[in-house]
Amino acid sequence: MARVGYWNHNVHYQPVILEAVPADCATALDVGCGDGTVDLLIVRQRPDVSIQGIDVLVRSKTRIPVQPFDGAHIPYPDTSFDAVMFVDVLHHAADPHLLLREAARVGRIILVKDHFCENYFANIKLRLMDWVGNAHHGVALPYNYWSRYQWSEAFGQLGLKTCEIKTLLGLYPPPASWIFERGLHFVARLERGN
Repeated sequence: MARVGYWNHNVHYQPVILEAVPADCATALDVGCGDGTVDLLIVRQRPDVSIQGIDVLVRSKTRIPVQPFDGAHIPYPDTSFDAVMFVDVLHHAADPHLLLREAARVGRIILVKDHFCENYFANIKLRLMDWVGNAHHGVALPYNYWSRYQWSEAFGQLGLKTCEIKTLLGLYPPPASWIFERGLHFVARLERGN
């Protein structure tokens, strides 16, 4: 994530993700964790939670333990974690369905922070935010944004139950929030179906 003036994405993402982490969560996997800053901030507030990271591009300096992975298959056995987190990651994946299926295999709860793309203008804004935040890290930018309907369909097809979804996240200070937040972001907490 990039710094924008005085404001840092990671600091503002932490409370949004922390709020979604259930009280009974002891272990979590952050898929596409970057340098692990969001995770470090979460662990400072929840020292009872141990977070591991995996990423296709492991950075030279990380704030949590990070292992490389191929971007498709999560390299852990079934039911290894209480929670699996995707923070602005699935729209970078070649096959988001596969990653969600893998998350359901290794964790009982899945936390997704991503975007809704309902029209052309939303797509342009998301592309701009993605490029600013990720291009300098060499992150793949397929601009693979889904609508609310597509997310709902994917969750349903994979047997994932939506326990909670929030769309008013307060990620940006005004006036940036008027442009870059309205209806573009969500956090969902999902559980595996029976």
